[in-house]
Amino acid sequence: MGVDQMVKRVVILGAAGRDFHNFNVYYRDNPEYKVVAFLQTQIPGIAGRRYPPSLAGKLYPDGIPILSMEYLEEIAHKYHVDEAVLSYSDLTYEELGRVMSRVVALDMNFVILGPKETMIESSRPVIAVTGVKTGAGKSSVSREVAKILVEKGFKVGIVRHPMPYGNLEEMVVQEFKTFDDLDKYKATIEEREEYEHYIEMGLPVYAGVDYGKLLRMVEQDNDIILWDGGNNDWPFYRPDYMIVVADAMRPGIEVRSFPGEINVRLSDAVIINKVDQAKPGAVETIKKNVKEINPRAKISLAESEVIVDKPDLIEGKKVLVIEDSPTVTHGGAPYAAGYVAAKKYGAEPVDPRPYATEFFKKIFEEYKHMGPVLPSTGYTPEQLKELEETIKRTPVDAVVLGTPSDITRLIKIDKPVVRVKFRVKIVEGPTIEDLIEEFLERAKAKIE
Repeated sequence: MGVDQMVKRVVILGAAGRDFHNFNVYYRDNPEYKVVAFLQTQIPGIAGRRYPPSLAGKLYPDGIPILSMEYLEEIAHKYHVDEAVLSYSDLTYEELGRVMSRVVALDMNFVILGPKETMIESSRPVIAVTGVKTGAGKSSVSREVAKILVEKGFKVGIVRHPMPYGNLEEMVVQEFKTFDDLDKYKATIEEREEYEHYIEMGLPVYAGVDYGKLLRMVEQDNDIILWDGGNNDWPFYRPDYMIVVADAMRPGIEVRSFPGEINVRLSDAVIINKVDQAKPGAVETIKKNVKEINPRAKISLAESEVIVDKPDLIEGKKVLVIEDSPTVTHGGAPYAAGYVAAKKYGAEPVDPRPYATEFFKKIFEEYKHMGPVLPSTGYTPEQLKELEETIKRTPVDAVVLGTPSDITRLIKIDKPVVRVKFRVKIVEGPTIEDLIEEFLERAKAKIE
């Protein structure tokens, strides 16, 4: 048998983030494998690119094609693929099972690389904030963690889970310190939603494609690394302390989602968020589930306090609510902070579906669970135009921006705009400051 026949042929199933990371840390210089293609899902309109040779390494002089997941069967048969490596998150167990069944029925092995193979060790203390599912409210927890650490005198570098939807060679390592940096790197709405609040706090945000190279930059410039997780993925850097945010509005998802349940099992602390909006019995269900799979985790209860900047513009008015896209699409939530704020301040949300452009009609068709809200989807200039047109078509008095990003920087909105802010408030159990003290004690050797 020839050497080439001994090499395992692999496809990496992802969504432009974890897939690139898994390749970089495990497959890039590994002669035992040949990665045939990245097959991507969840993010509309970004397939059809190529992972460039400069990032792919010496074994891939032509780079690696990036295609849609639709091509799984075709690629599997054409290239006699041996293994499919699951490298994306935000899956229910039913969705996970369907992907697994699809792969195994093609006579391939179904592979998941775990933390041992994918977490990079850091010389700096790492505190991670992750979620059980997109939309749980982890960004508000991350902000509080960052704020408290800064108040204690530490220089904190925020490392965000990757969202490399543009030119990959220009995104190898990125540092965002100003709003001009968002324009410089052509940040999408989804990226801006996660970066803007840190920039407003005066904190640097790091992201990119190669998280090994990125780590060296972050370690050099900061005392502590805050890993701000994306979707419900586990961290790329091995944390010294891990906080997981659960969602009181979706009880049970903490033990029915991949890899949300893994996060709970790995966690040091679980914050059950939005308890003020929960149905009776929901919080107790989550507590029971957490204790069953991770009895050592500390449990706190939190409220998500939602306010708007100009309440007089929406009280008694018809409004269009725009929510952050991942939460209400693959995150599975019917609505988020924008809708909650609209109802709180006496506004009447108008369903945008009858006024949607073709692109957004497809989004609503794919994500039927979505409530009467518009996702802030805008990964390309064409999608931004359709977002602008859908807003224009919807007959309302004002727009409620539930997305943390000020999208008026990217598109023209022809109606009054109200922005939503939300802040987490612990109402029972250890405070975020208590958790940080425990983290600092544990990481004392690295700090000194």
